[in-house]
Amino acid sequence: MSNIVVGISDWKICKNPEVLVTYALGSCVGSCLYDKVTGIAGLSHIMLPDSTSAEGKTVNRMKFADTALPDMLAEMIKMGADKRRIQAKIAGGALMFATRSEQFNIGERNVAAVKKALSALRIPIIASDTGLNYGRTVFFQSADGKVVIKSTVKGVNIL
Repeated sequence: MSNIVVGISDWKICKNPEVLVTYALGSCVGSCLYDKVTGIAGLSHIMLPDSTSAEGKTVNRMKFADTALPDMLAEMIKMGADKRRIQAKIAGGALMFATRSEQFNIGERNVAAVKKALSALRIPIIASDTGLNYGRTVFFQSADGKVVIKSTVKGVNIL
């Protein structure tokens, strides 16, 4: 079986036993939502924290934490997931370029926005691997909800 690739500013949903993968999370955040009873899994590759900065433009809702996560959750529920059972694991949000300005630390802002969006949806975050200064690739296994994070700096981390 091949992996289902989630691109930048994208999300996908699958069922057990499929695997979702997103590559090269730098300042972006990979948000993994999982219902362990149904084996329904969703992975979002969030690029920016907030869709309000894109007012008046054609907006890719999958790009932003405040729109991607509610949309992905709604589709998971349509597939049969129960919102009361869904839990989250998140990864990414690195500071990829040295800067003294918080305004330019998009990774930190993305992590905060993902946490805020999940809190508003009442989805608990049960594990995370965020921040620092290196990229990550995320493999999300719908069979058991395991998130395997690979990086050249830290090797393999399992959430």
